Amino acid sequence: MPRKSVQQELTRDMIMDAARTLFVNKGYQHVSMRQIAKELEYSHGAIYYHFKNKAELFYALVEEHFKMLDQILDEILEKEIEPKEKIREVLIGFMQFGLTHQNHYEIMFLTKDEEVRNFLSQSPNRSYEKFARALSLLSERKLSIQDIWSIFISLHGFVTHYSRHVTSYEDVQGMAAAHADFLLRSIR
Repeated sequence: MPRKSVQQELTRDMIMDAARTLFVNKGYQHVSMRQIAKELEYSHGAIYYHFKNKAELFYALVEEHFKMLDQILDEILEKEIEPKEKIREVLIGFMQFGLTHQNHYEIMFLTKDEEVRNFLSQSPNRSYEKFARALSLLSERKLSIQDIWSIFISLHGFVTHYSRHVTSYEDVQGMAAAHADFLLRSIR
């Protein structure tokens, strides 16, 4: 089949956007590099110019998504605001990220495929450590590892629950603020 003439040069971002959607909709195991290329209307060889295999492509997505989350946390932590308000913004920022970028969040935290889980880098650990360190440093009382983990799991539960029912963070913004306030009362 002759290659279609392309209007635009294929970029890593274009590939990652198409792959993200396919991975979420079909699952990692059920997506091939050929399917991603077909979705983009490019030859599969064009994809291999940017990524040597599907696992490398998935890894690039995970890395990019955790960098986005880390940037949000960094921006909040750099603000000149009271520690209590900073913790509240960290909690809300996590929920807002998860519900604003639902496909990203699913790839970051909800992928069950063992091949991919084993391939993940240290990004999840670095992001969680940043989150945990922020809560520990900003809290008025000493938080245990279990306290911090419970807060994280509560935020994760909020995001996974509402991602099934809403299309954007704005749909549950008030609930997210109330949830953050509830968690804040338990750690202050």
